[in-house]
This record gives sequence, C-alpha cells and structure tokens, in this order.
Amino acid sequence: MAVRSNKVLAVDHTFLFTGAVRKIKQLVDAGDLGEIYYYDSVRINLGLFQHDTNVIWDLAPHDISIMIHLLGVVPERVSAVGASHVNEQVENIAYLTMKFRDRLLAHLHVNWLAPAKVRRTIIGGSKRMVVYDDMDLSEKVKIYDSGAKLCNDPAHIYHTMVEYRTGDMYAPKIDKTEALKEECRHFIACIRDGEAPISGGVLATQVVGVIEAADRSLRLGGSMEPLHRPFVPAIAAAAS
Repeated sequence: MAVRSNKVLAVDHTFLFTGAVRKIKQLVDAGDLGEIYYYDSVRINLGLFQHDTNVIWDLAPHDISIMIHLLGVVPERVSAVGASHVNEQVENIAYLTMKFRDRLLAHLHVNWLAPAKVRRTIIGGSKRMVVYDDMDLSEKVKIYDSGAKLCNDPAHIYHTMVEYRTGDMYAPKIDKTEALKEECRHFIACIRDGEAPISGGVLATQVVGVIEAADRSLRLGGSMEPLHRPFVPAIAAAAS
C-alpha cells in the first residue's frame, strides 16, 4: 500500500537505532563474528501486567525486531511455552525457540514476574561472541574472542577432543546519540532520498509473523509452528 501510494512507511522499532545495536550490526555485516551459531535473549522485569495481551505480544517484538535486523534472516519455525500465574487468561512468562534454515538457533525469554530487570542478548559466532547488556551504562557491548573447535591431532584419533579458545574481551566505543533522534534522522533521509527504512513494512510483517506463530504454538502446547506469512529475507527490505 505504501509503495503504491508513493509513501515511506516506517515502524517505530526504536531499539534498532541505539548505538549498541548499530555497532553489533556493523560487526555482523563485516563478518567479524564469523558464522552465527545462536542468538539468545532475555527481557524480564517485574510488571507492568497487561490485561488484554500476553507477555509475548508485549515484550517479544523488541527482541524479535532486533534479531531479524541483526541476522538478516527470518526463522522458519517457532515454538513457545508459557504460563499464567497472576491472570489465568494472560501468560506472564514465556520461552520462545526459533529455528532457521541452517544451524542457527535462537531463544528468547520474556517475563513480567522477575525480581530484577534484565535486558541481555548473547550472540555466538564461529570467530567471536558478543554480549549486549542494555542495563550496563558504561559497557553495553562486549566482544569476546572465544570459541571451540574439534582437535584433529592424530595422536587422539580414538577420542573426541575439543579445543577451547579464550582470548581477549574488549568493549567498543558506542555512539551515544539518542535512539529516537537517530530514528527520526533516518526517516527524514529515507523520505528525502527515496530509500526504504530499515524498520519498514517488510520487517514489521516479519515480526508479526513470528509472534503469530509463537502464539499458535503457545495454544498448542509448544509445537514447532511454521510462519504463515510468506518467507521474505530481511535483506529484501530495501526492495519494498
């Protein structure tokens, strides 16, 4: 609709414009992490309870939008389990598992009933690993030169040996520009230059598709549910 009307459509996924997420996106796109093995995210706190929607619809869109934006791909299947402890009609805790076309696996934990506020994401790659802690005021992004591989030493031919690499950790400098300011700047530039926003209609559709599959899985006891919406690689957003 936006394309046919010659309009620029942008959805307010503000977290994509934080300095931390933009830095991680640079690392992933440059191949600094190598092959991405897994994406693990936790978004928990005490409240605020919603009466008309569950914790997945409330909190998970933030992490799902960040995940798709950073990885550039959409999961094929989603499993979700949850529980209701306060309002029997609304789940206040949920765990989502997302499987992709290759070996990539993602997991998401959302919870309204946690004693502490946690906003942490771990991305594991074949070369390096990243910890993104949004609650850390000084070092939101930490990069670890860590990993593991099978040892091919002929002397251990009858044993499976794993070599662990534990290198340095460093925290890169993060742009402190306010996310909303950066988002507005990006939106204005897209209007001026005719480009598609990184948080446009394609990404929004993908996020909703993942949540819909998670909600179906939740009602079916955690079964792996395919996305009903057509699979569109996130990198195709520019074509929208």
